[in-house]
Amino acid sequence: MASLESARRKLAHRVVLLLAALGAGIGVVPGTAQAAPTPGVQMNAADMTLLNGVRLAGLWEMPAGLMAAEKGQSARVREVGAEIAKQHAELDELVVQAANKLGATLPSDPTGEQKGWLTEMQNATGARFDQIFVTRLRVAHGKIFPVIGAVRASTRDPIVRKLAEDANKFVNDHMTMLESTGLVRWQQLPPAALPPAQSDSLVAAAQANVGSGGGLQVGTGVVWAVFLIALGTGGYATWRLTRRS
Repeated sequence: MASLESARRKLAHRVVLLLAALGAGIGVVPGTAQAAPTPGVQMNAADMTLLNGVRLAGLWEMPAGLMAAEKGQSARVREVGAEIAKQHAELDELVVQAANKLGATLPSDPTGEQKGWLTEMQNATGARFDQIFVTRLRVAHGKIFPVIGAVRASTRDPIVRKLAEDANKFVNDHMTMLESTGLVRWQQLPPAALPPAQSDSLVAAAQANVGSGGGLQVGTGVVWAVFLIALGTGGYATWRLTRRS
């Protein structure tokens, strides 16, 4: 309990600023990527998809977690919210460090949809708040999880590879924590995005994407296919879940 209270106090000032910025439309962010790129580093679309996705997740899930820590009805939701906010602050530092090394520009503000989720949580109370919090975050983590795996499997960049490994641990941990609340509606989660039925294996699917020059063609097509499928199915599932809550 002492560690939980300490984490909540440390996060309070930072996330209050984030919430205020969201309401005012100002881009207050946990960190900013400004360093020049490392010589010889070449980013591709798949790598940037991961960096942007991890950054955007932190920009709305940190304030969402703190809201849950403060106004969640169940003790478990409050505990999970505080821990997710704390871990996303750590993950945000990692993605900013990676972007600094790569010379990449990260988002400084959540998307309009993510701001809408935060407003939805701000307006909810009691059991309804708990359900919205768990539903929104569990579906969002389910969207980014396959993207992380696809980038980890195909990226040529060691910095991106390390970020994918770190992000995978955080996201898996967050899904487990959200599931421990007992509020995940399993039957309504989006189905897994799998290779076509005629494919004999994942290896065959990967080999089919190898171009004559190898290189960056291997990973980008796979990642964007997974991302678009996950985005579409995840968005539909989120609509169904919140409509029934």
